[in-house]
Amino acid sequence: MIYIHIPFCKQRCIYCAFYSVSTVSDKQKYLDALCKELECRTNYLPDRKITTIYIGGGTPSILSIEQLSKICHTIQSNYDIANVEEFTIEANPEQLTMDYLQALKQLGFVDRISIGVQTFDDDKLKMLNRRHSSAMALEAIKNAQKLGFNNISIDLIYGIPGMTLQQWQKNLDIVAGLNVQHLSCYALTVEQGTMLDTLIQKAKIPQVDDDETIKHYNALQRWIENNGFIQYEISNYCKQGFEAKHNSRYWDCTPYLGVGAAAHSFDGSSRQWNIDNVVAYIEGINNANPIYSAERLSQKDMYNEYIMTALRTAKGLDNDVLAKYRQYWSEAEKLLEKYIYNGMVLKTECGYKLSKQGFLFADAIAADLFCISQ
Repeated sequence: MIYIHIPFCKQRCIYCAFYSVSTVSDKQKYLDALCKELECRTNYLPDRKITTIYIGGGTPSILSIEQLSKICHTIQSNYDIANVEEFTIEANPEQLTMDYLQALKQLGFVDRISIGVQTFDDDKLKMLNRRHSSAMALEAIKNAQKLGFNNISIDLIYGIPGMTLQQWQKNLDIVAGLNVQHLSCYALTVEQGTMLDTLIQKAKIPQVDDDETIKHYNALQRWIENNGFIQYEISNYCKQGFEAKHNSRYWDCTPYLGVGAAAHSFDGSSRQWNIDNVVAYIEGINNANPIYSAERLSQKDMYNEYIMTALRTAKGLDNDVLAKYRQYWSEAEKLLEKYIYNGMVLKTECGYKLSKQGFLFADAIAADLFCISQ
């Protein structure tokens, strides 16, 4: 697995807490450094046979096709990609013109597009500080389909302040007519330090209404059941066979290489992450002194990560894996009784999984099961 981080955005969404920058003056220098990092880190993964590639951000579609081509060919020249099963790029609707999509198709690497729609409500798009309109999003999706992209994912956000249940249902009705293969739906969360957090504190935007958010989630669950989608992870839904292979392997704790500013990597026993500063990242790579932090994961860390990631999935916790962490799990298992009793956790033949309502409280349930002792 390879993850490429493109941190550039034309403007920042009010809810975004990911590392990104709104200036593109260093874009070409960054791209050159990123390709150097790809060349220098070929030995990070024990097996250089790559099965999935994901270009995320930020806004990867801010890159020209020539710049994307350089990244793709650098990967091709340094890694074994003969068995790549999925190559995803994140994109914003306003950049997915017919010309851009045609060039992307001709490039021949990308076979999956994840489109950041967020909502089909123009007023809400303006509030979130998005650059596209609903019409642009619909056109981008339809153009991609016309050109033969048959693995398309769209992102939607529910629980937006002021969004009624009827408005959220209208978003889902629009999706029903689009014939996309994958849907990522996220409850709007207010991250500290974001523009959204500031605007709410200043009373310029209403507080997120938790009760309304739960209504949106329940409406989504009903829609999923009626429209041929399956829920395979807390926020991810797909038609049969279209699970996001790359993201699913994060949740399975598969080793991966992350390249670019703020990108994380995991080799199976340790984790490292690049500096979250474009200028410092470029300087470090160019001076053959990359700036990153790292930590070796203890058995307890591995247990906690497994609990956190596995509970997010429809498969849930596996008894065979839990047996490897018996010294931590024996105590945590006792805590599950109350969640089983209130219907948040379901006991299965293989282990335990969250119910659909349990998914709403996944973070709290996982935290309860963590081992926090020294």
